[in-house]
Amino acid sequence: MATRKATKKKSSSAKKTGAKKSSSRKSASAKKGSARKSTSAKKSSAKKASRRKYSPAAGKSVETEMKAMKKGQLKSGRSGKKVKSKKQAIAIGLSKARKAGKKVPSKKSSR
Repeated sequence: MATRKATKKKSSSAKKTGAKKSSSRKSASAKKGSARKSTSAKKSSAKKASRRKYSPAAGKSVETEMKAMKKGQLKSGRSGKKVKSKKQAIAIGLSKARKAGKKVPSKKSSR
């Protein structure tokens, strides 16, 4: 409750002193904020563009597994059942790429 009263007092005092001062402050601060955002956006996009998470070779292994799945030749682990899910085919491809030593991020935990 104390913070609400304080904000009400500030807004009423701003009206008394003049609206021109407060509006010029807002526009100046808005300009500064937008300039900060654009420079930070440039920095983050530069980092993302130069960094590659998966190697092209890892992409190739996923591609071959997807083709095998579409043909109906891809089988899963011990059970040997046909893989019908795209997600499962991708997971198998990435797993094979990891075993081959390709650049692939480590697995995320299930929980």
